[in-house]
Amino acid sequence: MSGSSPAARLQRLFEGHRLTPTQRRIAHCMVRRAADAPFLSSVELAELAGVSQPSVTRFAVALGFDGYPALRRHLREVAPADAEQEDAGETYNEYQQAVRAEIENLQHLSDLLADPGPVERAGRLLAGSRPLPVLGLRAASSQARGFGYFAAKVHPDVRILDEGGSMLLDRIDSARRAGATALMCFALPRHPKECVEALAYAGEQGFTVVTVADSAFAPVAKHSDLLLPAAIGSGLSFDTVCAPMLLGRVLLEAMCDELPDAQARLEEFDVRAAARGLFVE
Repeated sequence: MSGSSPAARLQRLFEGHRLTPTQRRIAHCMVRRAADAPFLSSVELAELAGVSQPSVTRFAVALGFDGYPALRRHLREVAPADAEQEDAGETYNEYQQAVRAEIENLQHLSDLLADPGPVERAGRLLAGSRPLPVLGLRAASSQARGFGYFAAKVHPDVRILDEGGSMLLDRIDSARRAGATALMCFALPRHPKECVEALAYAGEQGFTVVTVADSAFAPVAKHSDLLLPAAIGSGLSFDTVCAPMLLGRVLLEAMCDELPDAQARLEEFDVRAAARGLFVE
């Protein structure tokens, strides 16, 4: 997939518009079904997104079109020639299709990273926060723990927030009192209500919220100061999240670039690990 792929074009079309939660749901559905979007009726799109048909019409109007037929005509006019059908003659089983979908998600992420500005800004924000809270609940908890594990090797104080409950806001308060200025969040479907509420609270307390989410239209978007989208795969029973994981590693790299002693810390860890025989050589 290139920067002119269906998903990339749709993402650019939707970005910059103030969409309601229902409209964000429709937009996310269209990005996930980008190749089919120009050929779906308003009723079909409504069924796929789980919304009403009038909501689809209002969504098209919110994007600046006279109605959904005008939006669909626009998508058909900008659709590339048969390049998207280059593999039409090949047949893939469901496992191969899931892998190919993830490859497409990674290519889309590569397209977005052609502008490194947002990631570099995120790196500065995360590197400058002491401590650095990292939030990820339910499906996103493993992303938060993985990010926090590596971040702790170069950042002096990383606090992983991977459990909800009544103490979550207390831990956000504690980080703020200790001097934290930014909060890193990983948000993946199905989005926990607690995560949205925690980000809203963090914003009220003065945090700058950096979020990696499955879409620019995710429910956490309105509570994020800097949202970096990374699509997920939904072809299997459980979502696949290669792109969000890779984006997290890219953010770690950007953060390392902003920490002058990052390399020294890594080298010090290697020395200690060798002395303690931590790893099998």
